[in-house]
Amino acid sequence: MTTVLWIITALLALAFTVGALAQMLLPRERYRALGESQAWVEDFSAGQLKAIGTIKLIGATGLWLPAVTGIAAVLSPLAACGLALFMAGAATTRFRRGEWRFMAGDVVFVLAFALLAWGRFALAPYGG
Repeated sequence: MTTVLWIITALLALAFTVGALAQMLLPRERYRALGESQAWVEDFSAGQLKAIGTIKLIGATGLWLPAVTGIAAVLSPLAACGLALFMAGAATTRFRRGEWRFMAGDVVFVLAFALLAWGRFALAPYGG
């Protein structure tokens, strides 16, 4: 189980780091042009996009850094909880906009982060 949880952690951390860096480094218009799934950007200012990207980057780092360093490893499943809530907010934005197909992807992320949090709190805690 530990190996599976580490694989999930690595994949989620990588995906969210790449997404966060794109949000933080690309101008708003260029980020919006990445595809139809980025239509939600129209509801947010450039500054808000940078803040969202920063939150994603901090969360992605929180998934692995505490566990790897062994310092406050409990922060890793807490980061997963935070990112699950964050993605619930993203799904709410998609719901409000009627973007059902893309909302399904956000719900998958919510479930993946919830699985990761449950796994690290109950099934295979760090150091256990």
